Order: sequence, then C-alpha cells, then structure tokens
Amino acid sequence: MPDVRRIAERYELLDQFGHGGMGDVWRGYDVVLDRPVAVKLIRPQAVTSPHLAEEFEKRFRREARVTARIQHPGVPQVYDAVLDESYEQLFLVMELVDGVPLTAYVRPDQQPPLPLSWAVSVAAQVATVLSYAHDVPVVHRDLKPGNILVARDGTVKVLDFGIAAILRTDVTKLTATGSPVGTYQYMAPEQVRGARVTPRTDLYALGCVLHELLCGRPLFAGDGEWQLMMQHVNAAPTPLRQLRADVPEALEALVLHLLRKAPEARPADVQEVYERLRPFLPAPGEESAPGEAGPSGAPDPTGIFRRPYAPRARAGAWDTRPAAAPDAPPALPAAEKEALREQLREVDAHYRALLEEERYSQAAEVVGEMIEPVARVLGPDNKAVLRLRRRRADSRQLAGDHRAALPEFESLADAYARVSGPGGEEALYCRAQAARCRGELGRVTEALAGLNGVLDAVRAVDGDVSENAVELRRDIGMMLLAQQRAAEAYDVLEPLHTDLCVVLGPDDELTAEVAETLDVIRLDLDGGAPGPHA
Repeated sequence: MPDVRRIAERYELLDQFGHGGMGDVWRGYDVVLDRPVAVKLIRPQAVTSPHLAEEFEKRFRREARVTARIQHPGVPQVYDAVLDESYEQLFLVMELVDGVPLTAYVRPDQQPPLPLSWAVSVAAQVATVLSYAHDVPVVHRDLKPGNILVARDGTVKVLDFGIAAILRTDVTKLTATGSPVGTYQYMAPEQVRGARVTPRTDLYALGCVLHELLCGRPLFAGDGEWQLMMQHVNAAPTPLRQLRADVPEALEALVLHLLRKAPEARPADVQEVYERLRPFLPAPGEESAPGEAGPSGAPDPTGIFRRPYAPRARAGAWDTRPAAAPDAPPALPAAEKEALREQLREVDAHYRALLEEERYSQAAEVVGEMIEPVARVLGPDNKAVLRLRRRRADSRQLAGDHRAALPEFESLADAYARVSGPGGEEALYCRAQAARCRGELGRVTEALAGLNGVLDAVRAVDGDVSENAVELRRDIGMMLLAQQRAAEAYDVLEPLHTDLCVVLGPDDELTAEVAETLDVIRLDLDGGAPGPHA
C-alpha cells in the first residue's frame, strides 16, 4: 500500500479537494469503521500561539462539541475532533458529502438565470439549518456559496459550522493577523467593524447569498477587500427588481430587509425568513414548470419540497453501461502499455492489502478510480476494465452496500455475456451475485428467480454437485427458509444433503451444516425429534 498520512492512528488523508483561507479539506478514510470521511485541516499559521496553547485546546474541544450538537440533515455530522500534540494543527473529521457547491449555481454566465424556485428552495433550506444552529446557539459567521453544497438528492448542506467560532478573534485573537473572520463579499457590517456577532449576522450573509442566487452576481463588487468592506458598511444594495424583472416584489422586500445595515433592523430570526419564503416554494406534488430547469447536471434543490419524504430512487433506476458503443481505442505505444500494466499491478496489490484488512469500502474506491481512465485507453469491455469493475462490485457487496453493488453486477453480467457468452463463468457469477444483492434488499421473489436461473445454467454444464451448483442450492434453500417457507426449503436442502454425503462425506463441515438446518426444519414442520442423517 502506498504511504499516506494518518491522523490519530485511524484517519488517512487520501487527496485534497478543498482549499480555503483557514484550512484545507481532504478526502479521508476511517480505517476503523471502513468508511470515507472529510477531514478539515486548519492551517498551522492560523493557530500558532504558544502562550495560548492550553486555552486553545479547551476552546477547540468545546466548539467542536457544540458544533456536533447541531442535529440536522443539512449539517454534515462531526465524527471526531483531533488536536495534535504541538497545538499547532487541528482536524475536524466529518461526514463526506457527495454534492455540488453553490458556486456552480451562481456563475455570471448562467443563462437563463437560476429559476426563482431553485433560489428560494436553497435559501429556505439554509434558513432551516440556521434555525437549528441558532437554537444551540451557534452562529456560522462565514456563510457563503462556497460553504453551501447541494447533495445529489437536492438536500442543501451547510459546511464549516464552528470553524469560524473556533478561530474567532474577539476572545482569543487566534488568527495570525487579527483580521475579522469571514469572507468580505458576504460580511455583515458589524463583522467589518469588529462588533458583537449574533444570529442576525448570519441573516445578512443569507441575504447576500439569496441576492446572488437571484441575479447571478455578488451584492457588491469593490476593487479590493477594503472597498468591499466599506460598501457593506455604507453602500445601499441595488433592489433586485432593477436587475431581474421577474423577481416578486415581496421577495425583493425580504432580501432588502435581510441586508439592513443595523442588525436589529433585520428580520427577528430565521423562522420569520422561512415563513416569508414559503409562498415562493413549490408545493408538494407540484411538477416543475417549463423553463424551471437549473444548471445542467446540478442537483435540484426543489425536490424535497415537491416530494417530501420521498423514498430513494430504486437501485436499478440507473444503468452503468455506456449509452452507445464507443469507437475502438487507439493502439498504445509499448512504453505506455507497460506503464499502464505497472499501474494496474500497483492497484491490484493495494486492493488485496485492503481486503486483507477488511477495508472493503476503501478497496472499492481504489479500484473504482482506475476504471474510467483504463476504459478510455483499452475500451469498456476490455478484460482488465471488467476485472476492476468486478472487484469494485465485490468490495461493495462485502461492505454491505448491496444497493450500489446490484446495478454493477447487473451491468457486468451483460458485459461478460457480450464478451464470453451468456453461459460463461463470469456472466453466471455476476448474475448470481446480483440475485444475492436483491435478496439482501428484500426483493426475494426476484432473487430466487435469479438464483434458480443461474442454477439451471450451471447444472446444464457441470451437473448438480459442482462447487457452484452446491453453493447455489444451499443459498436457495436458506433464502426460502428465511422467508418462512420451510417445506420448500426442505425440498431443496434434503436432496442437497444426500448429494453432499456421497461427494464430501457425512463429516464434512458443509454436510453437517446442512444436516443441522434440516433438523431445525423438521422440528418446525412436525414438532418431531431430529431425524438420523444418512
């Protein structure tokens, strides 16, 4: 396995995907719980203050605990807080969110502009998150598009709660420069002045974000940080209807209310803000109107209002196969081909090492990262690509993520059928694993049909007592038993036991296991004593 940095003997830093003024964000991995995490690493220069080390440690742990108390789906969970022994680096270990930053929704070139329903849905979700935070109480202090993600299901996630509080300057002066904590384009006048920060400070920032969502550009656009800060203190915002004619008058009035210079002149709280946003939110069951499509490929934040408490999409609702057969990849020069082989060998060794440590989720990620680049070079049906995909599916299944493994096995079965025929060993294996995934997901009728179909194909070639046939017969019997279909399970397992006694002997571990199961079934069926075994 390649050398990686490890924190607290359990969190590995794999690759950096975020970079900011106060710290970097890494995609990490928790080796104890076998799950991906996000690790926020605060820059050493932001916290170096030897004479305040003890005070800083107390403050850090207190703020991390307070942040963890914000129990809302819109706040990524805080899993752990780690402060190094030098008091010079701190790490927050958090839920890793798969989503799109709000910056992708507010590009200046966004045409047509973001639909009103999308902008209001984002703002309403942020307001809901803030209501839970302010009740703790926690003030965010640095609300901005870069700290807001829209997850794939449309849920808005507010990031970095507590970071600004931990590093705030009004108590411990922990920033290197003593400058206000926040981002100048979204900084309330009281922050610029260094005055007391309150929940209404977050309301001002929310007004800045909503203004930008609706018109596609920041509230102010000074030539430098100082000019921007002075605009927030002194300049009047441009009313939204002068920038976008279809903005309702009441929505414009709300934004201007949020952007009042004096905190006490803003709305009383985020609950009031939410109530004033409600008339512009889509109603449950309401479908998107023509022209309400947002940025291409971006998650739709209106979905949770249109379909509240909707179940997740079905596992088979997507297809991992390419839409059309691509052109044959160009032939690789010998040197590049050898380099690719070496890279695949390294990935293979890394994958095997992770499996030995039962780090299945990470094993799936390691091979998954290679699939697309190798497929571009060798083609999607190349055996190396299919092997990588099969390993990813196997790892997901071992990790218990049957929902993700199922469509991969289904797609692989089709790919192997194209390459080696539908009766090939790899195709049958993937069909069987897909059936087992369906069983784990509660789709037992489909699972049994799939396993019986594979068993018929295996019997036709290898007979009833091949290794594959025996495993399939046992799985079918156990699945029937789990469904309280004891008589049908007995009809499957009793002849299996007879065959095992002949092939493996009555003392074999598998034979004994099936015999014990048959004893339980007999007791269940007629209440009789366990019968003798052949």
